[in-house]
Amino acid sequence: MPESKSRIIDCSTVKPDTFTVPNVTVQELRNVIPPHCFRSSTTKSFFYVLRNVFAIAAIYTVTLLVDVCIDPSFISLPHPLAYSVSRFWVWAVYGFWTSVFAGALWIIAHDCAHQAFSESKLVCDITGLIIHTALGVPHFAWRISHAQHHRFTGHMGKDNFHVPATRSSLGLPPADSSEDDLLGSKVPNDAKTIIWEALGESPIATTYRCIVYAILGWPLYLCMNFLGPANYPKGTNHFNPNAIIFTPQQYWQVVWSNLAMVFWAAGLSIWASKRGIWEVLTVYGVPYLWLNHLIAITTLLQHTDPRLPRFRDPGFTFVRGALSTFDRPVLGDWDSCIARISTYVTHGILENHVVHHVCSKIPHYHAWAASAELRKFLHSRGIQSEGAPASWGEVFRILRECRFVEDEGDIVFYKNAHGIAQMRPVWGNGSINSDNA
Repeated sequence: MPESKSRIIDCSTVKPDTFTVPNVTVQELRNVIPPHCFRSSTTKSFFYVLRNVFAIAAIYTVTLLVDVCIDPSFISLPHPLAYSVSRFWVWAVYGFWTSVFAGALWIIAHDCAHQAFSESKLVCDITGLIIHTALGVPHFAWRISHAQHHRFTGHMGKDNFHVPATRSSLGLPPADSSEDDLLGSKVPNDAKTIIWEALGESPIATTYRCIVYAILGWPLYLCMNFLGPANYPKGTNHFNPNAIIFTPQQYWQVVWSNLAMVFWAAGLSIWASKRGIWEVLTVYGVPYLWLNHLIAITTLLQHTDPRLPRFRDPGFTFVRGALSTFDRPVLGDWDSCIARISTYVTHGILENHVVHHVCSKIPHYHAWAASAELRKFLHSRGIQSEGAPASWGEVFRILRECRFVEDEGDIVFYKNAHGIAQMRPVWGNGSINSDNA
């Protein structure tokens, strides 16, 4: 008995912030959104397509002109190596800004997947297929899995993207309910040590995870179910029409996506054979990697934070899932001018994400007005919808603090590498149900 008391005293105790479980309906949320926000315009949507294509063409043209001018016959530089370095930076700038406008096109294709681009489903299907294929995305296959994500956002058993690891999936020992508060407010020091030895890492290791995640996270999700449900069979991907992601009725949609991807790969191969692999890597490959980075980081910041809940039945509802995402100001650690430009170019994809989950058929050009009204309503109900500004520092923080969730509980929050959670769920009357630990 004395040993038991000693173990209970030898604990780390914190007081998590409270998360009031939302009790609003879909209709309440949609009623505050101006009616015009639900209407799409094919003409306006195509205007944004042309704007982004023109911008990419303009960036490429200007880059070529500047590249030609970096020559001794045009400009005198202090050292011969300075010409190569200057060209490198010119094309590096090209790669970044091309990816930003390519990201804007990706977002428009995303509108197509939700039929927010046009009232015509055929127009949405054709436009989405063309744009996403050009960006290396299997449009119809991804559209199917993305629809599942929207139906069950934040559901531990049914969401299929950014699904948290659980205590058991990481091989951690079960929590001792007599000493370890499943809410994460009290953790025995010996349990903290075990968790840290399994999950703890240096800042350098976290930085490495950030880089790998940013560059490879998106293609690995498509090809290997990275960050998808752990209970999916090994080898699950977006290219196998028989994968668990799809129903038999969706078989040919996946085949059409695959056929389009064959044309994409063939086009790049022909380009490389005609003009050389170096040109393909410089003109397409670098912006493609930047685009992968933008997609991976954007979706991580939208759906992952120690303050955002995850649900199991019966704690899950569509509304609770939709509100378990964050809006974030873009590029929080960049120059404010670049941040404002990027916000405009990327159609507010980070700033207006919550309203997108409330109603995915709102086109991006109406999302600003819809989000402003929804945010006022949510604030009046005490529901937090805004996270910290998007930045690499924020990505680093999230990867450090969001390590796993408990195997039990209808409403759970991420715990860090010490087994401590920042939040605990409470109901509107302030009570904490043990089933929702």
